[in-house]
Amino acid sequence: MKKTDLRVKRSKKMILDAFVALVEEKGYDRITVQEISDRAMINRATFYAHFQDKQDLYDSILQTSIQSFISVFQPSHLVQGNRVKIKEIEQTFTKIYEQIRENKKFFLMILHSSGTDTLHKQIVQTFTATYPEVLKQLQVTESAMEIPVDLIIEFITSIFIGTIRWWTTSETTMEPNELAKLTIKLVRNGHLKVMGVEIID
Repeated sequence: MKKTDLRVKRSKKMILDAFVALVEEKGYDRITVQEISDRAMINRATFYAHFQDKQDLYDSILQTSIQSFISVFQPSHLVQGNRVKIKEIEQTFTKIYEQIRENKKFFLMILHSSGTDTLHKQIVQTFTATYPEVLKQLQVTESAMEIPVDLIIEFITSIFIGTIRWWTTSETTMEPNELAKLTIKLVRNGHLKVMGVEIID
């Protein structure tokens, strides 16, 4: 890797770290680009070489956070017809929680700011664009009435964000694989069966 690339990466990381720390201290609305630059020990020109403004910086962090766990989903590995492969889903959730733990400060910043609604919308949009055929395969029904796919996506997203919020803000020492198992245990014998989804162990 070229020295220039290393400097660019280092500068960007310093900006990200400074931004997250300042948001934790003062809140998003009260910080300025100058304060971010000062904390990162760079000049404003270097900041603007990477980001248009602090909103652009925030959006970059949000997108990175979203992609960090969306990328691990492989629809064909999780669903087979009207059946859900519970072990594969548990492994997928474990990977997601591991990535969240590695980027805990970023997720805390998002959850403590106005980013929760944006995160929710982004996840819904991603699932809607990526997994509609998979969800249709499940043909989820209740009392012979098919449940709308968009309702299922909203439901799954709300559970997922709620789990992340609890895990990152509580004092629990629960490991990613333990949280994944607990999450699956909570939904497999309740929500999944109510929705008419067959479970494969």
